[in-house]
Amino acid sequence: MATKFNRILVGVDDSADALLAFEYALHQVKRDDAELYIVSVLESDDMSVYEALSKDFVHGERQALEQHIQDYQRQAKEAGLTKVHALVADGEPGETIVKDVIPHVQPDLLIIGSEAKKGVRRHFGSQAAYMAKYSPISVLVIR
Repeated sequence: MATKFNRILVGVDDSADALLAFEYALHQVKRDDAELYIVSVLESDDMSVYEALSKDFVHGERQALEQHIQDYQRQAKEAGLTKVHALVADGEPGETIVKDVIPHVQPDLLIIGSEAKKGVRRHFGSQAAYMAKYSPISVLVIR
């Protein structure tokens, strides 16, 4: 018996795995005639102290991210989806999606990519692992 989802949340950024997750989400949403929620998170940890203190820099980063997520939304509509929502959140992606976005959106399924890390970063875990472990809903990790 296949599970039917009503509301699907997909986390996106500019990685190849996020694009794969987005494409998978499109197919799942079409199959289930579900609503699609697309989320991207502005990570302030990636900014230097000077960048974080500059309102112009942060505004520019947020504006670029909003444009990027609107591109994803446009692609979903071009693929024939009608119930598409996009949102931008701030913070650490895994924690923000699990603690803020999921309670707000109340999806049935979270679809995310899992970008493979190299070097020392692989020892600190990943956002995908965090979401898979702490999410209160089913998580599909695309590689």
